[in-house]
Amino acid sequence: MDVLKTRLAKTLDLTNALAEGLSADALKSHNGKAPSNPIGGQFWCLVGARESYARAFEAGRWRGFSCSLAEPDAPAAVQTALAASRDLVLERLAAAQGDLDEARQGILIDLIEHEAQHHGQLIRYFYANNLPFPPTFASRYAL
Repeated sequence: MDVLKTRLAKTLDLTNALAEGLSADALKSHNGKAPSNPIGGQFWCLVGARESYARAFEAGRWRGFSCSLAEPDAPAAVQTALAASRDLVLERLAAAQGDLDEARQGILIDLIEHEAQHHGQLIRYFYANNLPFPPTFASRYAL
């Protein structure tokens, strides 16, 4: 279980690092000419998933999606929401004190998969907009 907790924290931290230093213009950027939501919309989904999976983890089952991030094109709001949602997930995990049934383990794996899927999407967005990758993110994905 320690491996799962460590991987979850690393995945959340990689996402948060990716948002650091992005301007409002960058958050409004799309994936080139491909149909897409803006980068801020990607972070909105990530924050909402973290919050929703944290609720699911606590309950032991899915409780629906909601997101507290009201300004996905405001850099400070995005960074604050990402930090708060990271802390929420890790606090809920710590409160379980390692007693994770199969449903809760599945919820954590789903959250890790969701974050990683967005990492792949955001790589394409960053390339399309010539945005720099933070060193930790670049080394994780060999960019």
